[in-house]
Amino acid sequence: MTISPFVKPVLTVLTAQQMEQVHSYSLNILSRVGIRVDSPEGLALFAQADGAQIDGERVKLSPELVNWALKSAPSTIEIYDRNGKQAFTAGDGQAHFGVGVTNLFYQDPQTDRLSSFAREHMASGTRLANTLPAFELVSTLGIINDVEPEESELYSVLEMAANTIKPLVILNSDPTQFAASLDLLESLGEFKSMPWVIPYFNPVTPLIINRETCDKMITTIHRGLPFIFSNYGMAGTSTPITAGGTLAVLNAELLAGLVLSQLVKAGAPVILGSLPAFFDMKNMTDFYDPQTILLNSAEAEMLAFYGLPHAGTSGSGLGWSADLPSAGMHWLNHLTAIIGKTGLAPFVGGSLGSKAFSPTSVVYANDIILQARYFAAGFALNNDTVNIEEIESIGPGGNFLMAKSTRQNFRNAYYTSNLFPRLSLEKWVQKDYPQATDILRQETTRLLSTIQPPQDHDTIISLGEDFIRRLG
Repeated sequence: MTISPFVKPVLTVLTAQQMEQVHSYSLNILSRVGIRVDSPEGLALFAQADGAQIDGERVKLSPELVNWALKSAPSTIEIYDRNGKQAFTAGDGQAHFGVGVTNLFYQDPQTDRLSSFAREHMASGTRLANTLPAFELVSTLGIINDVEPEESELYSVLEMAANTIKPLVILNSDPTQFAASLDLLESLGEFKSMPWVIPYFNPVTPLIINRETCDKMITTIHRGLPFIFSNYGMAGTSTPITAGGTLAVLNAELLAGLVLSQLVKAGAPVILGSLPAFFDMKNMTDFYDPQTILLNSAEAEMLAFYGLPHAGTSGSGLGWSADLPSAGMHWLNHLTAIIGKTGLAPFVGGSLGSKAFSPTSVVYANDIILQARYFAAGFALNNDTVNIEEIESIGPGGNFLMAKSTRQNFRNAYYTSNLFPRLSLEKWVQKDYPQATDILRQETTRLLSTIQPPQDHDTIISLGEDFIRRLG
Protein backbone atom coordinates (compact mmCIF):
# COMPACT_ATOMS: atom_id res chain seq x y z
CA MET A 1 0.00 0.00 0.00
CA THR A 2 1.29 3.45 -0.96
CA ILE A 3 1.02 6.08 1.77
CA SER A 4 0.55 9.67 0.64
CA PRO A 5 3.36 11.93 1.90
CA PHE A 6 0.91 14.80 2.28
CA VAL A 7 -2.19 15.25 4.44
CA LYS A 8 -4.93 17.39 2.86
CA PRO A 9 -8.56 17.78 3.96
CA VAL A 10 -11.13 17.09 1.24
CA LEU A 11 -14.91 17.57 1.33
CA THR A 12 -17.02 15.07 -0.62
CA VAL A 13 -20.81 15.39 -0.66
CA LEU A 14 -22.14 13.17 -3.47
CA THR A 15 -21.14 9.66 -4.46
CA ALA A 16 -20.61 8.85 -8.13
CA GLN A 17 -23.95 7.05 -8.17
CA GLN A 18 -25.73 10.05 -6.65
CA MET A 19 -24.25 12.39 -9.27
CA GLU A 20 -25.56 10.10 -11.98
CA GLN A 21 -28.92 10.14 -10.20
CA VAL A 22 -29.08 13.94 -10.04
CA HIS A 23 -28.17 14.10 -13.72
CA SER A 24 -30.92 11.60 -14.55
CA TYR A 25 -33.51 13.59 -12.57
CA SER A 26 -32.45 16.79 -14.35
CA LEU A 27 -32.69 15.20 -17.79
CA ASN A 28 -36.14 13.90 -16.86
CA ILE A 29 -37.26 17.40 -15.85
CA LEU A 30 -35.98 18.90 -19.10
CA SER A 31 -37.55 16.24 -21.33
CA ARG A 32 -40.90 15.96 -19.49
CA VAL A 33 -41.48 19.43 -18.03
CA GLY A 34 -39.17 21.55 -20.14
CA ILE A 35 -38.40 25.24 -19.75
CA ARG A 36 -40.15 28.43 -20.74
CA VAL A 37 -38.17 30.66 -23.08
CA ASP A 38 -39.42 34.24 -23.30
CA SER A 39 -37.03 35.49 -25.97
CA PRO A 40 -38.05 35.12 -29.64
CA GLU A 41 -34.39 34.92 -30.60
CA GLY A 42 -33.79 32.23 -28.02
CA LEU A 43 -36.84 30.26 -29.16
CA ALA A 44 -35.58 30.45 -32.73
CA LEU A 45 -32.26 28.94 -31.67
CA PHE A 46 -33.97 26.06 -29.90
CA ALA A 47 -36.31 25.53 -32.86
CA GLN A 48 -33.32 24.92 -35.13
CA ALA A 49 -31.77 22.33 -32.81
CA ASP A 50 -32.18 18.60 -33.14
CA GLY A 51 -33.61 17.31 -29.89
CA ALA A 52 -35.63 20.40 -28.90
CA GLN A 53 -39.42 20.13 -28.90
CA ILE A 54 -41.21 23.50 -29.09
CA ASP A 55 -44.75 24.08 -27.83
CA GLY A 56 -45.42 27.81 -27.75
CA GLU A 57 -42.92 29.22 -25.25
CA ARG A 58 -42.31 25.79 -23.69
CA VAL A 59 -39.17 23.98 -24.83
CA LYS A 60 -38.46 20.35 -23.98
CA LEU A 61 -34.89 19.14 -24.36
CA SER A 62 -33.77 15.63 -25.19
CA PRO A 63 -30.93 13.97 -23.26
CA GLU A 64 -28.96 13.80 -26.51
CA LEU A 65 -29.09 17.59 -26.94
CA VAL A 66 -28.00 18.16 -23.34
CA ASN A 67 -25.11 15.72 -23.70
CA TRP A 68 -24.03 17.46 -26.91
CA ALA A 69 -23.86 20.76 -25.05
CA LEU A 70 -21.87 19.19 -22.22
CA LYS A 71 -19.28 18.00 -24.72
CA SER A 72 -19.25 21.32 -26.58
CA ALA A 73 -18.55 23.73 -23.69
CA PRO A 74 -14.96 24.31 -22.55
CA SER A 75 -13.91 22.74 -19.25
CA THR A 76 -11.67 25.64 -18.23
CA ILE A 77 -11.64 29.38 -18.94
CA GLU A 78 -8.61 31.63 -18.61
CA ILE A 79 -9.50 34.83 -16.75
CA TYR A 80 -7.23 37.88 -17.03
CA ASP A 81 -6.83 41.14 -15.16
CA ARG A 82 -7.15 44.39 -17.04
CA ASN A 83 -3.39 44.61 -17.53
CA GLY A 84 -3.51 41.42 -19.59
CA LYS A 85 -1.97 39.20 -16.94
CA GLN A 86 -3.60 35.84 -16.30
CA ALA A 87 -5.43 36.11 -12.99
CA PHE A 88 -6.74 32.56 -12.56
CA THR A 89 -8.35 29.69 -14.42
CA ALA A 90 -12.05 29.06 -13.91
CA GLY A 91 -12.53 25.31 -13.68
CA ASP A 92 -9.08 24.58 -12.24
CA GLY A 93 -10.50 22.92 -9.12
CA GLN A 94 -9.68 25.88 -6.87
CA ALA A 95 -11.97 28.35 -5.09
CA HIS A 96 -11.66 31.97 -6.24
CA PHE A 97 -13.30 34.65 -4.11
CA GLY A 98 -14.67 38.06 -5.05
CA VAL A 99 -16.36 41.04 -3.41
CA GLY A 100 -19.94 42.18 -4.22
CA VAL A 101 -22.91 42.27 -4.99
CA THR A 102 -25.60 44.83 -6.04
CA ASN A 103 -26.31 46.12 -2.52
CA LEU A 104 -28.76 48.97 -2.05
CA PHE A 105 -27.07 50.43 1.02
CA TYR A 106 -23.61 51.14 2.39
CA GLN A 107 -22.84 50.20 5.99
CA ASP A 108 -20.51 52.57 7.79
CA PRO A 109 -17.53 50.60 9.19
CA GLN A 110 -17.49 52.61 12.44
CA THR A 111 -21.17 52.84 13.31
CA ASP A 112 -22.95 50.24 11.11
CA ARG A 113 -25.36 53.02 10.12
CA LEU A 114 -26.83 52.67 6.64
CA SER A 115 -26.78 55.16 3.80
CA SER A 116 -27.88 54.91 0.20
CA PHE A 117 -25.17 53.29 -1.91
CA ALA A 118 -23.28 56.02 -3.78
CA ARG A 119 -20.58 56.38 -6.38
CA GLU A 120 -17.93 57.05 -3.73
CA HIS A 121 -18.83 53.74 -2.05
CA MET A 122 -18.30 51.87 -5.32
CA ALA A 123 -14.87 53.48 -5.62
CA SER A 124 -13.71 52.87 -2.05
CA GLY A 125 -15.14 49.34 -1.86
CA THR A 126 -13.49 48.36 -5.13
CA ARG A 127 -10.14 49.71 -3.90
CA LEU A 128 -10.58 47.66 -0.73
CA ALA A 129 -11.14 44.50 -2.76
CA ASN A 130 -8.19 45.39 -4.97
CA THR A 131 -5.76 45.46 -2.07
CA LEU A 132 -6.91 42.47 0.01
CA PRO A 133 -5.03 39.31 -1.05
CA ALA A 134 -7.82 36.76 -0.51
CA PHE A 135 -9.92 38.25 -3.32
CA GLU A 136 -9.21 37.57 -6.98
CA LEU A 137 -12.10 39.41 -8.59
CA VAL A 138 -14.57 42.23 -7.96
CA SER A 139 -18.30 41.99 -8.58
CA THR A 140 -20.72 44.90 -8.84
CA LEU A 141 -20.76 46.07 -5.22
CA GLY A 142 -24.00 48.01 -5.25
CA ILE A 143 -26.51 50.04 -7.17
CA ILE A 144 -25.32 53.65 -7.38
CA ASN A 145 -28.11 56.03 -6.39
CA ASP A 146 -26.47 59.46 -6.59
CA VAL A 147 -26.35 59.67 -10.40
CA GLU A 148 -29.11 59.63 -12.99
CA PRO A 149 -30.79 56.19 -13.06
CA GLU A 150 -30.22 55.79 -16.81
CA GLU A 151 -26.45 56.22 -16.20
CA SER A 152 -26.10 54.35 -12.91
CA GLU A 153 -24.70 51.12 -14.32
CA LEU A 154 -22.33 52.98 -16.62
CA TYR A 155 -20.81 54.75 -13.63
CA SER A 156 -20.72 51.44 -11.77
CA VAL A 157 -18.53 49.71 -14.33
CA LEU A 158 -16.42 52.86 -14.72
CA GLU A 159 -15.63 53.08 -10.99
CA MET A 160 -14.89 49.37 -10.86
CA ALA A 161 -12.52 49.54 -13.83
CA ALA A 162 -10.75 52.62 -12.46
CA ASN A 163 -10.22 51.32 -8.94
CA THR A 164 -8.98 47.77 -9.50
CA ILE A 165 -6.90 45.81 -11.95
CA LYS A 166 -8.59 42.56 -10.88
CA PRO A 167 -11.15 40.83 -13.14
CA LEU A 168 -14.68 42.20 -12.98
CA VAL A 169 -17.98 40.37 -12.62
CA ILE A 170 -20.68 42.78 -13.75
CA LEU A 171 -24.34 42.49 -12.82
CA ASN A 172 -26.82 44.49 -14.82
CA SER A 173 -30.40 45.24 -13.76
CA ASP A 174 -31.22 47.67 -16.60
CA PRO A 175 -31.08 45.90 -19.96
CA THR A 176 -30.87 49.22 -21.78
CA GLN A 177 -27.48 49.89 -20.17
CA PHE A 178 -25.90 46.47 -20.66
CA ALA A 179 -24.49 46.81 -24.17
CA ALA A 180 -23.47 50.39 -23.41
CA SER A 181 -21.58 49.21 -20.32
CA LEU A 182 -19.62 46.73 -22.44
CA ASP A 183 -18.99 49.48 -24.99
CA LEU A 184 -17.65 51.71 -22.22
CA LEU A 185 -15.26 49.03 -21.00
CA GLU A 186 -14.13 48.30 -24.54
CA SER A 187 -13.47 52.01 -25.08
CA LEU A 188 -10.75 52.00 -22.43
CA GLY A 189 -7.89 51.69 -24.89
CA GLU A 190 -5.69 48.63 -24.52
CA PHE A 191 -8.27 46.75 -22.44
CA LYS A 192 -10.52 46.18 -25.44
CA SER A 193 -9.36 42.72 -26.46
CA MET A 194 -8.85 41.23 -23.00
CA PRO A 195 -11.36 38.82 -21.40
CA TRP A 196 -11.19 40.52 -17.99
CA VAL A 197 -14.94 41.17 -17.76
CA ILE A 198 -17.42 38.41 -16.81
CA PRO A 199 -21.12 39.34 -17.09
CA TYR A 200 -23.46 37.55 -14.69
CA PHE A 201 -27.00 36.43 -15.56
CA ASN A 202 -29.90 34.70 -13.78
CA PRO A 203 -32.81 32.72 -15.18
CA VAL A 204 -36.13 33.01 -13.38
CA THR A 205 -36.57 29.98 -11.16
CA PRO A 206 -38.36 27.68 -11.66
CA LEU A 207 -37.51 26.80 -15.25
CA ILE A 208 -37.77 30.12 -17.09
CA ILE A 209 -35.10 31.66 -19.29
CA ASN A 210 -36.48 35.17 -19.37
CA ARG A 211 -36.06 37.43 -22.37
CA GLU A 212 -33.63 39.83 -20.72
CA THR A 213 -31.28 37.06 -19.61
CA CYS A 214 -31.47 35.26 -22.94
CA ASP A 215 -30.79 38.36 -25.01
CA LYS A 216 -27.89 39.46 -22.81
CA MET A 217 -26.38 35.97 -23.04
CA ILE A 218 -26.50 36.19 -26.82
CA THR A 219 -24.90 39.66 -26.80
CA THR A 220 -22.12 38.48 -24.48
CA ILE A 221 -21.33 35.38 -26.52
CA HIS A 222 -21.16 37.38 -29.74
CA ARG A 223 -18.60 39.66 -28.05
CA GLY A 224 -16.44 36.69 -27.12
CA LEU A 225 -16.75 37.14 -23.35
CA PRO A 226 -17.12 34.40 -20.76
CA PHE A 227 -20.15 34.75 -18.51
CA ILE A 228 -21.75 33.28 -15.40
CA PHE A 229 -25.19 31.67 -15.70
CA SER A 230 -26.38 31.22 -12.13
CA ASN A 231 -29.80 30.55 -10.67
CA TYR A 232 -31.19 31.64 -7.32
CA GLY A 233 -33.66 29.26 -5.71
CA MET A 234 -35.68 29.71 -2.53
CA ALA A 235 -36.70 26.32 -1.15
CA GLY A 236 -40.44 26.11 -0.57
CA THR A 237 -41.20 28.96 -2.96
CA SER A 238 -39.34 28.86 -6.27
CA THR A 239 -37.89 25.38 -5.70
CA PRO A 240 -39.17 22.30 -3.84
CA ILE A 241 -38.86 22.42 -0.06
CA THR A 242 -36.75 19.26 -0.14
CA ALA A 243 -33.02 19.52 -0.75
CA GLY A 244 -33.12 16.74 -3.33
CA GLY A 245 -35.90 18.41 -5.32
CA THR A 246 -34.13 21.77 -5.18
CA LEU A 247 -30.88 20.28 -6.43
CA ALA A 248 -32.61 18.53 -9.35
CA VAL A 249 -34.52 21.65 -10.44
CA LEU A 250 -31.58 24.03 -10.16
CA ASN A 251 -29.29 21.62 -11.97
CA ALA A 252 -31.85 21.20 -14.77
CA GLU A 253 -32.02 24.99 -15.20
CA LEU A 254 -28.25 25.20 -15.49
CA LEU A 255 -28.21 22.48 -18.14
CA ALA A 256 -30.87 24.39 -20.09
CA GLY A 257 -28.77 27.55 -19.96
CA LEU A 258 -25.76 25.55 -21.08
CA VAL A 259 -27.65 24.21 -24.10
CA LEU A 260 -28.73 27.72 -25.07
CA SER A 261 -25.18 29.04 -24.82
CA GLN A 262 -23.83 26.31 -27.08
CA LEU A 263 -26.62 26.83 -29.61
CA VAL A 264 -25.58 30.48 -29.84
CA LYS A 265 -21.99 29.41 -30.48
CA ALA A 266 -20.48 25.98 -29.98
CA GLY A 267 -17.60 26.24 -27.53
CA ALA A 268 -18.87 29.43 -25.90
CA PRO A 269 -17.20 29.83 -22.47
CA VAL A 270 -19.77 29.64 -19.67
CA ILE A 271 -19.52 29.29 -15.89
CA LEU A 272 -22.53 27.65 -14.22
CA GLY A 273 -23.70 27.65 -10.63
CA SER A 274 -26.47 28.10 -8.08
CA LEU A 275 -27.31 30.23 -5.08
CA PRO A 276 -29.64 27.91 -3.16
CA ALA A 277 -31.48 29.58 -0.28
CA PHE A 278 -34.51 29.25 1.96
CA PHE A 279 -37.44 31.63 2.36
CA ASP A 280 -38.71 32.47 5.85
CA MET A 281 -42.48 32.83 5.33
CA LYS A 282 -42.96 34.32 8.80
CA ASN A 283 -40.44 37.14 8.41
CA MET A 284 -40.60 37.36 4.60
CA THR A 285 -36.84 37.11 4.16
CA ASP A 286 -34.60 34.82 2.16
CA PHE A 287 -31.48 33.42 3.77
CA TYR A 288 -28.68 30.89 3.62
CA ASP A 289 -28.47 28.13 6.20
CA PRO A 290 -26.21 25.06 6.64
CA GLN A 291 -28.27 22.96 4.24
CA THR A 292 -28.04 25.60 1.50
CA ILE A 293 -24.27 25.57 1.89
CA LEU A 294 -24.46 21.78 1.55
CA LEU A 295 -26.49 22.20 -1.64
CA ASN A 296 -23.88 24.65 -2.93
CA SER A 297 -21.22 22.00 -2.38
CA ALA A 298 -23.39 19.40 -4.10
CA GLU A 299 -23.92 21.59 -7.17
CA ALA A 300 -20.19 22.32 -7.29
CA GLU A 301 -19.60 18.57 -7.43
CA MET A 302 -22.15 18.24 -10.22
CA LEU A 303 -20.27 20.82 -12.29
CA ALA A 304 -17.00 19.00 -11.59
CA PHE A 305 -18.78 15.80 -12.68
CA TYR A 306 -19.69 17.54 -15.95
CA GLY A 307 -16.19 19.00 -16.31
CA LEU A 308 -17.45 22.59 -16.33
CA PRO A 309 -16.44 25.73 -14.37
CA HIS A 310 -18.56 26.52 -11.31
CA ALA A 311 -19.69 29.63 -9.44
CA GLY A 312 -21.55 29.42 -6.15
CA THR A 313 -22.44 31.06 -2.87
CA SER A 314 -20.31 33.43 -0.82
CA GLY A 315 -21.96 33.05 2.58
CA SER A 316 -23.03 36.68 2.72
CA GLY A 317 -26.29 38.12 3.97
CA LEU A 318 -26.75 36.50 7.36
CA GLY A 319 -26.24 38.93 10.24
CA TRP A 320 -26.59 42.67 10.68
CA SER A 321 -22.94 43.57 10.05
CA ALA A 322 -19.63 41.77 10.60
CA ASP A 323 -21.20 40.14 13.67
CA LEU A 324 -21.31 36.65 15.17
CA PRO A 325 -24.03 35.20 12.90
CA SER A 326 -22.31 36.49 9.77
CA ALA A 327 -18.92 35.23 10.98
CA GLY A 328 -20.27 31.71 11.43
CA MET A 329 -21.81 31.62 7.95
CA HIS A 330 -18.65 33.05 6.37
CA TRP A 331 -16.56 30.36 8.03
CA LEU A 332 -18.94 27.61 6.93
CA ASN A 333 -19.10 28.84 3.34
CA HIS A 334 -15.45 29.67 2.81
CA LEU A 335 -14.03 26.55 4.42
CA THR A 336 -16.37 24.21 2.56
CA ALA A 337 -15.67 26.10 -0.67
CA ILE A 338 -11.94 25.67 -0.34
CA ILE A 339 -11.91 22.00 0.66
CA GLY A 340 -14.76 21.15 -1.73
CA LYS A 341 -15.31 21.69 -5.46
CA THR A 342 -16.50 25.32 -5.42
CA GLY A 343 -15.08 27.39 -8.27
CA LEU A 344 -15.96 31.08 -8.03
CA ALA A 345 -17.45 32.58 -4.86
CA PRO A 346 -17.84 36.12 -6.17
CA PHE A 347 -20.19 37.86 -3.73
CA VAL A 348 -18.50 38.39 -0.36
CA GLY A 349 -19.38 41.42 1.75
CA GLY A 350 -23.15 41.76 2.00
CA SER A 351 -25.09 42.01 5.26
CA LEU A 352 -28.74 42.38 6.27
CA GLY A 353 -30.03 39.94 3.69
CA SER A 354 -27.39 40.99 1.14
CA LYS A 355 -28.91 44.46 0.92
CA ALA A 356 -26.05 46.40 2.54
CA PHE A 357 -22.40 46.46 1.55
CA SER A 358 -20.29 45.98 4.69
CA PRO A 359 -16.59 46.87 4.35
CA THR A 360 -15.93 45.35 7.77
CA SER A 361 -17.36 42.04 6.54
CA VAL A 362 -14.99 42.18 3.57
CA VAL A 363 -11.96 42.75 5.77
CA TYR A 364 -12.97 40.01 8.20
CA ALA A 365 -13.75 37.57 5.36
CA ASN A 366 -10.28 38.21 3.95
CA ASP A 367 -8.78 36.87 7.18
CA ILE A 368 -11.18 33.91 7.23
CA ILE A 369 -10.35 32.94 3.64
CA LEU A 370 -6.60 33.14 4.29
CA GLN A 371 -6.99 30.91 7.37
CA ALA A 372 -9.20 28.45 5.47
CA ARG A 373 -6.62 28.22 2.70
CA TYR A 374 -3.91 27.61 5.27
CA PHE A 375 -6.04 24.80 6.74
CA ALA A 376 -6.68 23.33 3.28
CA ALA A 377 -2.98 23.37 2.41
CA GLY A 378 -2.49 20.44 4.78
CA PHE A 379 0.89 19.24 5.98
CA ALA A 380 3.65 16.90 4.94
CA LEU A 381 3.88 13.51 6.62
CA ASN A 382 7.24 11.88 5.90
CA ASN A 383 10.55 10.95 7.50
CA ASP A 384 11.87 14.51 7.31
CA THR A 385 8.88 16.12 9.02
CA VAL A 386 8.55 13.44 11.71
CA ASN A 387 12.33 13.22 12.24
CA ILE A 388 12.54 10.30 14.67
CA GLU A 389 16.27 10.94 15.20
CA GLU A 390 15.61 14.44 16.53
CA ILE A 391 12.83 13.20 18.81
CA GLU A 392 15.22 10.51 20.08
CA SER A 393 18.01 13.02 20.74
CA ILE A 394 15.75 15.28 22.79
CA GLY A 395 14.12 12.39 24.62
CA PRO A 396 11.45 12.23 27.34
CA GLY A 397 10.94 15.51 29.20
CA GLY A 398 13.02 17.56 26.77
CA ASN A 399 11.83 20.47 24.67
CA PHE A 400 12.07 21.51 21.05
CA LEU A 401 12.67 25.23 21.55
CA MET A 402 16.20 25.08 20.15
CA ALA A 403 15.76 22.03 17.95
CA LYS A 404 17.02 22.34 14.39
CA SER A 405 13.53 21.75 12.99
CA THR A 406 12.16 24.58 15.15
CA ARG A 407 14.88 27.01 14.08
CA GLN A 408 14.26 26.19 10.42
CA ASN A 409 10.47 26.34 10.46
CA PHE A 410 9.16 28.53 13.26
CA ARG A 411 8.57 31.57 11.07
CA ASN A 412 6.17 29.71 8.77
CA ALA A 413 4.92 26.91 11.00
CA TYR A 414 1.61 28.56 11.91
CA TYR A 415 -0.89 31.09 10.65
CA THR A 416 -0.42 34.69 11.73
CA SER A 417 -3.32 37.06 11.27
CA ASN A 418 -2.63 40.57 10.03
CA LEU A 419 -5.92 41.60 11.58
CA PHE A 420 -6.07 40.30 15.15
CA PRO A 421 -3.00 40.23 17.42
CA ARG A 422 -2.31 37.36 19.79
CA LEU A 423 -2.74 38.72 23.29
CA SER A 424 -2.13 36.92 26.54
CA LEU A 425 -4.52 37.56 29.40
CA GLU A 426 -2.00 39.91 30.97
CA LYS A 427 -1.48 41.93 27.79
CA TRP A 428 -5.21 42.06 27.11
CA VAL A 429 -5.83 43.55 30.56
CA GLN A 430 -2.83 45.90 30.18
CA LYS A 431 -4.28 47.22 26.91
CA ASP A 432 -7.60 47.97 28.66
CA TYR A 433 -9.61 45.00 27.38
CA PRO A 434 -9.60 45.62 23.61
CA GLN A 435 -12.51 44.10 21.68
CA ALA A 436 -12.04 42.24 18.41
CA THR A 437 -14.91 44.14 16.79
CA ASP A 438 -13.24 47.46 17.59
CA ILE A 439 -9.97 46.25 16.09
CA LEU A 440 -11.83 45.18 12.95
CA ARG A 441 -13.55 48.55 12.65
CA GLN A 442 -10.30 50.43 13.13
CA GLU A 443 -8.44 48.38 10.53
CA THR A 444 -11.27 48.71 8.01
CA THR A 445 -11.39 52.47 8.49
CA ARG A 446 -7.62 52.71 8.16
CA LEU A 447 -7.63 50.73 4.93
CA LEU A 448 -10.46 52.75 3.41
CA SER A 449 -8.70 56.03 4.23
CA THR A 450 -5.22 55.06 3.05
CA ILE A 451 -5.61 52.72 0.05
CA GLN A 452 -4.59 54.39 -3.19
CA PRO A 453 -6.22 53.62 -6.54
CA PRO A 454 -4.27 52.15 -9.47
CA GLN A 455 -1.91 54.62 -11.13
CA ASP A 456 -4.09 55.00 -14.21
CA HIS A 457 -7.21 55.79 -12.17
CA ASP A 458 -7.57 59.41 -13.31
CA THR A 459 -7.05 58.52 -16.97
CA ILE A 460 -9.72 55.83 -16.86
CA ILE A 461 -12.20 58.08 -15.07
CA SER A 462 -11.63 60.82 -17.65
CA LEU A 463 -12.05 58.45 -20.60
CA GLY A 464 -15.16 56.89 -19.08
CA GLU A 465 -16.85 60.16 -18.18
CA ASP A 466 -16.23 61.45 -21.71
CA PHE A 467 -17.83 58.28 -23.05
CA ILE A 468 -20.91 58.70 -20.83
CA ARG A 469 -21.30 62.37 -21.82
CA ARG A 470 -21.15 61.49 -25.52
CA LEU A 471 -23.64 58.69 -25.01
CA GLY A 472 -26.07 61.05 -23.32
